[in-house]
Amino acid sequence: MPSPVLPLTWHLAKSSGRRGRQSQLLAVVVAAVSTLVLLLMIAVSLGSGERADRTAWHTPAAASAGQGTAIQALTTTYARHEPVTVVSLAQLPGRKTTPAPPGLSTFPKKGEVYVSPALAALMRELPADQLADRLPKPASYGTIGAAGLASPDELVAVVGRAPSNPAVSKAAQGDNFYDEGQTARAVVAGFTSAKASLSTGADQQMAVLGVALLVVPVIVLASAAGRLGAARRELRLAALRLAGATPRQIIAMTAAEAAAVGGAGALTGALAYAALLPALAEIPYGVGTWYTGQLWVGLPWFAAVVLTVTALITVSAVTMLRRVATSPLGVAQQANPRRTRMIRLALFVAVLGYVIVSTQGGQLGPRQLVALLALFYGAFWLLGPWAVDRLGRIVGRFARRPATLLAARRLSDDPSGAWRTVSGLVLAGFVAGFFSVSQLSIGFPDQPGQVAVLTADSAATQRAAAEARTLLRDAGVTATVTVSSEDDFDNPLHGSPGLIAHVTGGQDQLDTAVTALTPLGAGRLPFTQAYPNAGDDVPMDRLGVVSTATLAMSFLVAAASAGLTAAANILDRRRVYALLRLAGTPLKMLDRARTRETALPLAVLAGGTTAMGVYGAYQLNKLADSTMNTSGALQLALCVALGTLAMLAAISASRPLLRKVTAGPVQTAD
Repeated sequence: MPSPVLPLTWHLAKSSGRRGRQSQLLAVVVAAVSTLVLLLMIAVSLGSGERADRTAWHTPAAASAGQGTAIQALTTTYARHEPVTVVSLAQLPGRKTTPAPPGLSTFPKKGEVYVSPALAALMRELPADQLADRLPKPASYGTIGAAGLASPDELVAVVGRAPSNPAVSKAAQGDNFYDEGQTARAVVAGFTSAKASLSTGADQQMAVLGVALLVVPVIVLASAAGRLGAARRELRLAALRLAGATPRQIIAMTAAEAAAVGGAGALTGALAYAALLPALAEIPYGVGTWYTGQLWVGLPWFAAVVLTVTALITVSAVTMLRRVATSPLGVAQQANPRRTRMIRLALFVAVLGYVIVSTQGGQLGPRQLVALLALFYGAFWLLGPWAVDRLGRIVGRFARRPATLLAARRLSDDPSGAWRTVSGLVLAGFVAGFFSVSQLSIGFPDQPGQVAVLTADSAATQRAAAEARTLLRDAGVTATVTVSSEDDFDNPLHGSPGLIAHVTGGQDQLDTAVTALTPLGAGRLPFTQAYPNAGDDVPMDRLGVVSTATLAMSFLVAAASAGLTAAANILDRRRVYALLRLAGTPLKMLDRARTRETALPLAVLAGGTTAMGVYGAYQLNKLADSTMNTSGALQLALCVALGTLAMLAAISASRPLLRKVTAGPVQTAD
């Protein structure tokens, strides 16, 4: 005899009525949004790694003794505060031909210059004496292909040199601490370096940090899809259970319905991600926008996310059936409020203590920090329902207004449901607290209007200073040239021998000065303060971008979770709301109680996670030996205020549904 599970599941889904279809549609939307966000997070992480791989060839990788075929020198110059990577290559005579670098069809010959499309556009935009004159002038410029670029916006030049050219001599070797990732030289046999450039090296780590902070709220949102319409489903399945259905059949019916709804939503979100790839590629991160292929996660990840979201929704729905299987009569009578146990508090304290102790010693790697962060999130997820339950009992005991009493009773009757409504913003509070005060104060003091030229020794500096004055005067730049001493750290040289040109007249004059002083570099290009500061500014810039994006996504996910859960709760509780209206309860009071049901746990729990976020930022600043960002308090207050307003607005959006559900109430069996 064939199993009645699937036919009965289909029959119940069709006969669920308009309200049931609304719950299913909400679940599809939640699953689609969760899948889209998860795929986007994975895409940014994987794409950042691919970008880093595409810039590794910039850094020379020394060949084995006697195996080198060419000299490669990397240097970095800045125009309009943007880094321009210059790779100089010289074929060694009598050696076999060196393979072409990525993005080029052949190894560049002496005098050939290849530039990225973005650099070519910038060179056309700026006067030649501000950028183009820093490079040799060939008859025509070649173009670097996408295979050699991390981004369509990356500024890169490849210059063919003679082996005797100063640009590839030993003088071009970076020896200062701030040269790391920006200047290097080696005899090479190819372009197999595994070291990413400074401009992309930190991108993936920062992206993974943002993913770690976002993944739990997104999983919470996806789990909520499996619980939408849970109350109605429980009542129907309890009736079937009392009519003779076995627990296995009840579970199979729920899993089939949840898998169908979750799979449809997850596939919709995945297809939306694929369709939006060209638009997503235009969102800049790090060195600029993306090549569309960099954001494609591949079919294995694509399928894995769809299956994971579907499984998560299915498991979430099935876990709600414990009471139906063990006590169907209690479910049918809507008895037995869902109490929580003290073991949650004990486990939370134990986990929190472990996290605090683990972060005291420092020297934690990225994976360890991510694991501790996930553990911390899990601890708060475990504590949330218990805290909501106790909060409802306390508020109910001291409530003086009917709306507050109704809200307190709902909190204590269904603490897990109330926690799911606010959990997104509660967890986002940690992100806000962490990022608002973790803007590390690292780097050198501002040294505007200064151009530095490195020299071999003090005698060379004196000769170069006189020549620099002439070059600057001929270029029409107003500047004062001084010689830097070993004890002078108030300029971009930071104690290295060389000269400093103090330029007036703004950015145009500064770029012109850099170009005019290029002949004095003897293998090293002149530089401004952007060059020595880059080692700290680049990761801090990535942290700032990731923090802003993570905060925005956290609040959007939290608001979406709260709004959809609130709408589903109205559909689940429509019988209760209708009976309260029949008893004479004003609609405004019901809506006020619904709002307080969210506001009470939000104020208590979001405050706790925000404080923990501030503590996490303090630990990060402590490890980096940096001071706290004093302007973070204002940013934190703004973030919390915006997040709260967004959540309340999302909940208020379901007010028309409450009015419709309770309009003209009549007492029915449902």
